[in-house]
Formats: sequence, structure tokens, C-alpha cells
Amino acid sequence: MADIRQRVEEDMGLLKKIQSFVPGFRGYRKREDLRDADRMLRMQLVDRLGRQRKRLEDSRTLITKSFDSKPLDLLGGLISQFKKVEGEVLHAEMGYSGFVADLEVKENELNRLYEFDAGMFADVMSIAASIDALQPALSSQDDGKSIMTLNEMRTKIAEFEDFFNRRMLVITGSEV
Repeated sequence: MADIRQRVEEDMGLLKKIQSFVPGFRGYRKREDLRDADRMLRMQLVDRLGRQRKRLEDSRTLITKSFDSKPLDLLGGLISQFKKVEGEVLHAEMGYSGFVADLEVKENELNRLYEFDAGMFADVMSIAASIDALQPALSSQDDGKSIMTLNEMRTKIAEFEDFFNRRMLVITGSEV
């Protein structure tokens, strides 16, 4: 995966280039660019989560053919959980710290935040693999396998959400 931070720096417009040479403004400009890169990365993460949710929504038709409500209930709850996590990633903190902030977010921490968010793509791939396993189980109407896979996915998305929500604490070193 390409590093968006480099692309943001390469595509710097004239005003941003001028700002990067002004003493006292250089650091501000660099941190803003890092926040923008992280925001773009999170948008891609949200997009991938959305694609996996869509695959789950498409799987509902496999359940409705068997008229079995247990997997359908689990799947509905899982889709809702996906939507919640998508919103949390979409609207996550971007590492801002005001003039009188309790914790100042520095450039190296913003780079760590970007790396942290980039590492979460592996978790989305793991969730995608679970969806790959779910669809044949639903098609064959194997309730035991379907329910087990749905529960595994619920655990994976809950762990993803918990890990993502702790990101600023981990990055700033303020986690207890």
C-alpha cells in the first residue's frame, strides 16, 4: 500500500510550499499534512469496512431462503455493529492539540498515528476472510458453522473497534 504521507508532501501547492519555509509555521504545516494523510488513510479504511458490510448484507439472501431466524438475527446485529464501527473510524480524532492542551500531539506521534491506522488494514482483511468462510456455510444451510463464523466475526469487529478506540491513548502514551 502506498504511503499517503509522501503523496501529500509531493502534491504540496504553492501556498503550502511558502508556508513550509516560514519559521514557526513549518512545524504547523507538517503536522497538518500528517493529519490530512491520516484522514485520507482512514477514509480508505472506512471504504474497506463498508465493502465488507455490503458483502454481509448481500449474504442475508442466503439465509432467507432457509427461513432460519437465528443466523439472520446474528447477521443483522453484526451489520449494525459494522455501521457503528465505520462511523467511529470516519469521525475519529485526528491528533489535534490546542494551545492549552493537556497532551501535545507532536509530529512523531502523528506519524505513529498514521502507522497505527495503516496497520488496521490487516484486521479488515481478517474480517474479509471470515466473510469468505461464512458464505459457503450459509449456502449449504449449515447452521452450526454459520453461527460459529458469525460469532467469530462479531468478536473480530469488537476487537477492531476496541483497538481503534484506544489509538490516541496508545499514541500519546497516556494509556493506563
